[in-house]
Amino acid sequence: MSSISSTDAIATATAIRERRISAVEVMRATLEQIAATHETLNCFTDVLSEQALKQAERVDQSIAQGEQPGALAGVPFAVKNLFDVKGIVTLAGSKINRDNPPAVQDATAVAKLRQAGAILVGTLNMDEYAYGFVTENSHYGVTHNPHDVQRVAGGSSGGSAASVAAGLVPLTLGSDTNGSIRVPAAFCGVFGLKPTYGRLSRAGVYLLAASLDHIGSFARSVRDLALTFDLLQGEDLRDPICTPLPPEPCFPQIDQGIQGLRIAVAEGYFAEGGEPEVFAAVEQVAQALGATQRVILPESDRARAAAYVMTASEGGNLHFERLKTRPQDFDPATRDRFLAGTMIPNTWYVQSQRFRQWYRHQVRELFQKVDLILAPTTPCAAPLIGQTTMVLNGETMLVRPNLGLYTQPLSLIGLPVVSVPIQRPNALPLGVQIIAAPYREAWVLRAAAHLEAQGIVAASVRSPS
Repeated sequence: MSSISSTDAIATATAIRERRISAVEVMRATLEQIAATHETLNCFTDVLSEQALKQAERVDQSIAQGEQPGALAGVPFAVKNLFDVKGIVTLAGSKINRDNPPAVQDATAVAKLRQAGAILVGTLNMDEYAYGFVTENSHYGVTHNPHDVQRVAGGSSGGSAASVAAGLVPLTLGSDTNGSIRVPAAFCGVFGLKPTYGRLSRAGVYLLAASLDHIGSFARSVRDLALTFDLLQGEDLRDPICTPLPPEPCFPQIDQGIQGLRIAVAEGYFAEGGEPEVFAAVEQVAQALGATQRVILPESDRARAAAYVMTASEGGNLHFERLKTRPQDFDPATRDRFLAGTMIPNTWYVQSQRFRQWYRHQVRELFQKVDLILAPTTPCAAPLIGQTTMVLNGETMLVRPNLGLYTQPLSLIGLPVVSVPIQRPNALPLGVQIIAAPYREAWVLRAAAHLEAQGIVAASVRSPS
């Protein structure tokens, strides 16, 4: 069964449909791996063993009867524990939420993957209330990076990235407010997709900052990202911000290559402040894609500051009553930032929203000249667990708030981004962001698929050591 851990979701579903392996065999192997690595990695907060095995039996029965069980038939998947899963409590990484009743229905995204035949095996660890970049959770423990268990997996979707990188499941769902998909994807060496803001339904997802929150996926291959995105598309009346656009299938487009795409490298803000190797990774990708243009996204430092203000203000407002009545039950790292958010002047928030409109217009103008922009995902490789400061460009700074240096400005205006994994011999993985104008997910996935086909980027499955 060891080969299952390195297989992507589509290959697994194909093998199950062709009866080269049963869904039950896949599920048993998956559950064994999760149990064997739990003490080392701490990815899961709930494992739905009995439910998953019963669903696997139904998939095998369906195939034996000649039925079509779905595009992801028998594929194990898991979700960040802020997605509603019918019958279990939606923790959102918190102690306080344990007192809530179990969810009465699945989040829309969970339901859609189940409809495609995928089998939910559990929920995954995260930073409390999705407010962090490290997944060092005081209630549920630290999620460890499979490439080096002394290092963080990133956050806030750390369990989602680490479980894919460790070969536990081929596909997971996460959320991204300021970089919470892209940062852990880079640190763990897997693919991570943050779609356009509002493109996928957030119904049944515990939000952090509603005007910035996205959902997306982690996978071992670009084709898995594309297929998952296609399955999750579509208007959802349960989520008023979900864009009522006709779904545009991306999966059929990923083999079209990069012909006709104008690709540029972000300079200025996105070429400063990081370790030299992160910029070398961008240049490696740029060369493989034939990117010769250079562009500057103006005032990106202010865009990052605006995202900070909006996240803290909206998060503090959301949790205001709990901060008054149960402050001792928060993770201290999130409580203090939420408290600070409640004290931000409303004029700062309004000004941030005004700046957001200006920044969106400036970047929209750039996309009249180019189709894709390349930038680092993080300013460094994964730091050590418990590390509080780091030195970047000769300056000592705090780790937690600065891991989103290159992701936060893009989140402010909801651009679609895929973080592609750069594997380095005898070194920790890095990530490169491929960025497009809103609703151009197909373009970022085409570029990622081109890089994957060339062997420039690849997800690696690493057993924890």
